[in-house]
Amino acid sequence: MDSRTGLPIVGMVGGGQLARMTHQAAIALGQSLRVLAASPDDGAALVVADTVIGDHTDLEALRGFAKGCDVVTFDHEHVPSDHIRTLAAEGVTVRPSADTLQHAHDKRAMRYKLTALGVPVPTWRAVTSQAEVADFASALGGGPIVAKATTGGYDGRGVWILDDPSDVQRLLAEGIELIVEEKVRLRRELAAVVARSPWGQVAAYPVVETVQRDGICIEVLAPAPGLTVDAAVQAQQLAIRIATELEVVGVLAVELFEVDGGGLVVNELAMRPHNSAHWTIEGARTSQFEQHLRAVLDYPLGETSLTAPAVVMANVLGGPSGGMGIDERVHHLFASDPGVRVHLYGKQVRPGRKIGHVTVLGEDMRFLRARAARAARWLREGVGD
Repeated sequence: MDSRTGLPIVGMVGGGQLARMTHQAAIALGQSLRVLAASPDDGAALVVADTVIGDHTDLEALRGFAKGCDVVTFDHEHVPSDHIRTLAAEGVTVRPSADTLQHAHDKRAMRYKLTALGVPVPTWRAVTSQAEVADFASALGGGPIVAKATTGGYDGRGVWILDDPSDVQRLLAEGIELIVEEKVRLRRELAAVVARSPWGQVAAYPVVETVQRDGICIEVLAPAPGLTVDAAVQAQQLAIRIATELEVVGVLAVELFEVDGGGLVVNELAMRPHNSAHWTIEGARTSQFEQHLRAVLDYPLGETSLTAPAVVMANVLGGPSGGMGIDERVHHLFASDPGVRVHLYGKQVRPGRKIGHVTVLGEDMRFLRARAARAARWLREGVGD
């Protein structure tokens, strides 16, 4: 407990943009957020006064960081499970738990668990040899398959499309632990984001459509256009069931494939605030970042309804070097579209790197998509038309 405020201290392991935006939510709630960052230049470290510099794989760094925290949570899934279990055994309140977080950290563990629960997932197999990959591909009738690293992948990294089973040999030679999956014929990608408290209360956000390019989400549409009420409820109920079965505490994002015939298949899980719900900062009554804080502190959860009929978020990716600086780009963007909401993460610009996002709200989804794309392009390239 923070003696200065009488309110809890929340520790968040990881100093990226998720911790940065969680800090913004903590300010309004009066909470004290402590961040474990890898570098003083991390996005959250630039704005959070109580920042500890340390390695999330170092148990002693985690122990020191957790001292005095009322609860410890995460902005990524890469903390070793054994370290999380040790902290919990030593009396630290960690949410979500190591056993729960394992299903976001390890894709093989996730697939085993979801399969056991009867949750729809792509046909898959854990593999250790080219022969096993060939057998899997043959059982599917040939054609390309998807290989995924069991740990460490994000934003398209750690995922490979294999046109021939022999293509896996290079990955196995590098010692990468893999699962392989069928290449699902999908109509589009959706995300169902929910939150769950230790008490068991759940809250679900409207289901959104996520638009991917080169494995990176570039756009989120809320609510998902053309999704029937029945399908939206099915997706929310599926996410709530997963959160309950896995005893998630905090925000859970369930990434879904909508397949031919209208069915839903679970692709990935994330047990933290997630890119598919950044739109909630302006577009929902309670942002996902405030909701995550409420959940891990076991506060009653907030309302999740939309603040406008339609909301579009576009990620801002780093563009080519040169041209006008980012400050001048923001200036020009605001002059041409004062209604756009800009969130920059304090990151060094690299081509293709997520450096921020923009959000627009209104009624006409097609118009909003054009506005958001134009704003993101202004910030990326210094041109909008």
